[in-house]
Amino acid sequence: MRFSFPLLFFLTAVSSWSQFQFQGQVSELYKNQPVYLSLIEDYRKTGRVYLDQIIQKTVADSLGHFTFTGEELPLENRFYRIHADGCDEERANQLQFMGQCPTTISILFIANNRDTISLPLGNSSQEFCEIASTNAAAPHLLEFEVLKEKMVLDFVKDEGTPLADNLKFNKWFKAFHDFAKSTKEPLVELFVYSFLSNRTNETSEPYAEYLGKKNILAALAVELNDRYPDTKYTSLFYQELVSDFQQTKFNGNRKWHWTDFKTIILIAFAFLIATLLYIRTKRKIEKSGYKSLSPQEKKVCDAILEGKTNNEIALEFFISLSTVKTHVNNIYKKLAVSSRQELKDKF
Repeated sequence: MRFSFPLLFFLTAVSSWSQFQFQGQVSELYKNQPVYLSLIEDYRKTGRVYLDQIIQKTVADSLGHFTFTGEELPLENRFYRIHADGCDEERANQLQFMGQCPTTISILFIANNRDTISLPLGNSSQEFCEIASTNAAAPHLLEFEVLKEKMVLDFVKDEGTPLADNLKFNKWFKAFHDFAKSTKEPLVELFVYSFLSNRTNETSEPYAEYLGKKNILAALAVELNDRYPDTKYTSLFYQELVSDFQQTKFNGNRKWHWTDFKTIILIAFAFLIATLLYIRTKRKIEKSGYKSLSPQEKKVCDAILEGKTNNEIALEFFISLSTVKTHVNNIYKKLAVSSRQELKDKF
């Protein structure tokens, strides 16, 4: 698999009124066939296609090109899947219902409503093996797949003893988490956790032992609360932690470790901070007059709060500089401020 960014300049320069654009190309089998875009908000459902996750459908043209575009996606990063079946739609739905469609091809990636993504054909006309994106997090799930393949090769090349296998698992668990941490994207860390802890994988039991000696989950809980406080990702993760804690509490065979108590304290603290911040932010927004802004003014306001200049806002939303200035002036009037700093202070 290859990950290229030569198209980045082109992608950022694409002019469109829509907020996101995901485009790509498929091989001969999938030409003139439906291609689907899914939004995945349950990280335990990233392993296959689920019909209730599909949010858009298009058809690849005679050359295999397809495009998804619009402005209805979340502004924050989420997991997405693009897939094609290569068979008629009715038959594809029947086979896909339980994940049994044998000709399905798909790619998982991280994106948001402002991203432009390209999925060109790779070597030997192979689809979904290369990704170029305006979002630095987009290719990380493909990179993780490469690491997984290396781990599999490491285990199958020779048959080791249980002790040797345990050492290998620990080596790869550390490699996976080091990689995820280096991306600075909590969703990548969550994806790694989801794969390794999946009870259908051989990694499940040794990974549970590995986690018992580390403080990985508590740190991830805090990161998710910080970046994605009001998402299903975070709520589901906390539910799993609470469930695991309750099972551990009544398991007399497992000795308690000090990290168990540390995890509980961090989780409780993260919940408290997240709740207080949410209440405080909500009250500030309600008092600020933010609701009086038009949809476009809200987007410009958000961009200002992110520290972007007028030129950067014009490029991001594909509007003229004079239009940006008009929106800024309207925002100032409606929110009773006279500068960017006052606007930031208000929020």
